[in-house]
Amino acid sequence: MDYSPRYYQPFTLREAIALDVSVITEEISRLQNSLRKLRETQSILQEEQHDPDIKKAYEENEQVIGSQQERITILKMALTEKGLMTGLHYDLQPTQHILEPPVTTGSSEHGHENRITSEEGGFKFKKLQSHRA
Repeated sequence: MDYSPRYYQPFTLREAIALDVSVITEEISRLQNSLRKLRETQSILQEEQHDPDIKKAYEENEQVIGSQQERITILKMALTEKGLMTGLHYDLQPTQHILEPPVTTGSSEHGHENRITSEEGGFKFKKLQSHRA
């Protein structure tokens, strides 16, 4: 499975797949907490954008938010590749999504097609049987 990120990431999907499940889930939790704090900050900064420095900080935070959202997506894809279905515990809030579902992420070594779908405002990852001959 390959994935081409939109933002710079400190690891590739293949490297994430090699991580232990506990490491992946801890990082997802850490990133979700970081995103909550960034969004709180953004709501404060948004009211003060008449100041050029604050406007710049707001714009930089938007990039960080996008990168962290994408990193969570990569980590969830790694969990899926390990055969784990991500559930509501690791789902983002509906306003945090960066992908437009459904997105096919390639095929696994087991002949399954990996697809990200949207259900009730959260992403679910499913392995679908390949229909190749």
